[in-house]
Amino acid sequence: MNDSATEFHDVSLRRGNVVALENVSLKLKLGQTTAILGESGSGKSTLVQLIIGLLRPDSGTVKTLGADIDYDKPRPLRKRIGYAIQDVALFPHLRIRDNIVLPGRLSGWSEPDRASRLQELLDLMQLPEDVLGRYPHELSGGQQQRAGLCRAMMLHPELLLLDEPFSGLDTLTRRSIHEQFLSLQERESVSCVLVTHDPQEAINLAQDLVVMRNGRLQQHGTVDEVMNRPANSYVGHLCAGLSGKLG
Repeated sequence: MNDSATEFHDVSLRRGNVVALENVSLKLKLGQTTAILGESGSGKSTLVQLIIGLLRPDSGTVKTLGADIDYDKPRPLRKRIGYAIQDVALFPHLRIRDNIVLPGRLSGWSEPDRASRLQELLDLMQLPEDVLGRYPHELSGGQQQRAGLCRAMMLHPELLLLDEPFSGLDTLTRRSIHEQFLSLQERESVSCVLVTHDPQEAINLAQDLVVMRNGRLQQHGTVDEVMNRPANSYVGHLCAGLSGKLG
């Protein structure tokens, strides 16, 4: 029985003259949130794009949800994955209702099923129904991120990939969305990979941490292991002064 959300086996990738990843081997478990932590250019987003098949490694292999990625026919895999990024990527010409339910419509869901799932997600993310008739530019940054998460969760994904989804928000809005994300974890039981450059966000929201630097894996372990037994001075510096999970 497969127990991994994704696996990397000696994965390397170059982007032009830049080494994006070098000999990375990882196994991320199902049923938990793993935060990928590191500075800009560390390879965090590259890992996520490999998980969903947007990039193909130069060497090594990537398995997602227990299977090798079919790069010629990625759609069946991507229907099992929710994906949200920093700039939300809501379609500007569609109202929020149509943005959120779009994956369900493209997958052939009936209108009642789309409406039922929409209501579940609005309640979960504490989005008022009056936003549904608006366009993305008419929403606050926090509301746009909530709508983006709703769309990513529309199809009951087995795996949720979040690439710096909260980094552009003010502190109070960010904390509120963190609380709703934790509720999402409890209610939906979805495995999640969260990319962030914020160590405090990583330990607040995740059970496992992956620390990257310059395309190389620095450490992978539970939050407790990484915080209390850093593998090197770089990891120790990242974790210095952190307060542990918020209640």
